[in-house]
Amino acid sequence: MQELAAVKYEISKSRFYAHLYLLEFPDEYADAVAIHEKLYKKAAHHCSAMLFKMPDGRTASEFKNDGEVGHPGRTLLNILEVNGLNSHALIVSRIFGGIKLGPSGVTRAFRDSGDMAVKLAQNQD
Repeated sequence: MQELAAVKYEISKSRFYAHLYLLEFPDEYADAVAIHEKLYKKAAHHCSAMLFKMPDGRTASEFKNDGEVGHPGRTLLNILEVNGLNSHALIVSRIFGGIKLGPSGVTRAFRDSGDMAVKLAQNQD
């Protein structure tokens, strides 16, 4: 597993930490989520997605909303799909800032932070 990009995004006092990982095996997804849970202990939610194309052509995908409102995990999976990132994990940890964003605002913030991490990784190539 290799971290390709990490970004911090702030909105309404909440902080979103997005990391994009290149995976060698789909099992590394759980390891990446565990790293985030330790790294961002104050985070209320660790939403994530993984997309992995197997050598035999099958695709493994998974996403987790981690109790967050809306569907941020699904949104993160969509970012991986749209960008053709088929051996990657995208994980966003949110530290709540005291102001509720609502379901659409939360999903938008997770999407924006995930997009920023992908764009950063693409610009480093």
